[in-house]
Amino acid sequence: MTDKITPLSQTRWQDYPLHFRYTAHHYYHVEIDQTTGGYSVSFTKKPFDTPFQANSTDKLFQPWYDDIKAWGIVENEQLVAVIETAVETWSNRLRVTELWIDDAYQRQGIGRALMDIAVNRAREENRRAVILETQTCNETAIAFYLAYGFTLVGFDACCYSNNDVKNKEVRIELGLFLDPPANDKV
Repeated sequence: MTDKITPLSQTRWQDYPLHFRYTAHHYYHVEIDQTTGGYSVSFTKKPFDTPFQANSTDKLFQPWYDDIKAWGIVENEQLVAVIETAVETWSNRLRVTELWIDDAYQRQGIGRALMDIAVNRAREENRRAVILETQTCNETAIAFYLAYGFTLVGFDACCYSNNDVKNKEVRIELGLFLDPPANDKV
């Protein structure tokens, strides 16, 4: 199936809806402690009392991203898997803005193949890192990204609401550091 991955035209796929649905049994509990000497932050994996059900929609090729490129698999005129990337010129990073695979096509190596394409783009463009966001309640995505080699690089405790920590849905930023470009500060 990975041999069917092709570049996607922005003209054809602009605003194409991606429906994200998953069930999670665990989340990463975020604890932020402030002391007179600073802050300490911890992320501890804990079970949900009842499974968390996520259901949201996003769209491809949104206008707030720069230099967007996407690749995917199309079956019967329907997108069944996609990765979308955008350049963060100011920080010389490549952001994965979307990674979505239809349920029927998961666990076939498609996610890894799509991520390889994004990493190759970053290397070809001499970017210093590939970054992405997910939520502390998306345990399957976090496991995939960590297994691929990403690491925690940051978080936003109020990205989606003022109660993200309480809602167990904190935005985390994960990054994959690449060989630094020649002009990167050490």
